[in-house]
Amino acid sequence: MTPDVTRLIAFYKSPLGHVTRELLRNQVIDLAGDLRGKRVLGLGFATPFLRFALEPSERVLAFMPARQGASAWPREAPSHTVLCDPLEMPLNDSSIDLVIAVHAFEHVADAEELMRELWRIAAPNARLVVVVPRRLGIWAQLDNTPFGNGHPYSRGQLERLLREHSFMPETWREALFLPPSQRRLMLRTTRFCERFLRLFGPAFAGAICVAARKEMIPAIPRRQKTGRFVRVPAMTPQHALHSPAQEP
Repeated sequence: MTPDVTRLIAFYKSPLGHVTRELLRNQVIDLAGDLRGKRVLGLGFATPFLRFALEPSERVLAFMPARQGASAWPREAPSHTVLCDPLEMPLNDSSIDLVIAVHAFEHVADAEELMRELWRIAAPNARLVVVVPRRLGIWAQLDNTPFGNGHPYSRGQLERLLREHSFMPETWREALFLPPSQRRLMLRTTRFCERFLRLFGPAFAGAICVAARKEMIPAIPRRQKTGRFVRVPAMTPQHALHSPAQEP
């Protein structure tokens, strides 16, 4: 199920949402690398993690799926948001240097077709940063956050999807080790929980973050879209029907 944009906004305005944004944003910034002069695309609901790219990048776009809905972003400037179908994005080939996909892969109807579309719009040596809920993580098991909706991934599933579509994973990170709780005590000990539970390895992680680089030769070509045949009934002119004259 694709979460509505109003629910996503409400979550990131909550205390737990603020903590989630801070923890994931640190990983996204580290994986994104140098953005000077780059063309950046945020896919899904990536706007909580894109503000750092506004100043150094040449341009920043935020593409939101039509089923999810869109909201204007940033608030203090002309909107960079586009409402579109992520499987048919209104971009030229090789036009994007960095894609940051958050709340995107787990909600798309056809992940393989999304990968083909990402390969098409990505420039040579472009980078792809993906954040998805971890399949065995507690965040994917509970539905009180957006990470509890959609299709979660294991590291092996995500790596296979990337490699089979000509994106070479380079750096892996785990995040969201703290339980997804709105309790004040848990939120006050966020940094301690994140650091302490990280010592036990990825078993407690709620999200997987990966940075991959585009390879020049596509592993799987895009599907050829065929026009749908719609049968239109034949229309032939007919004479107007006259009702029989009434007898006196």
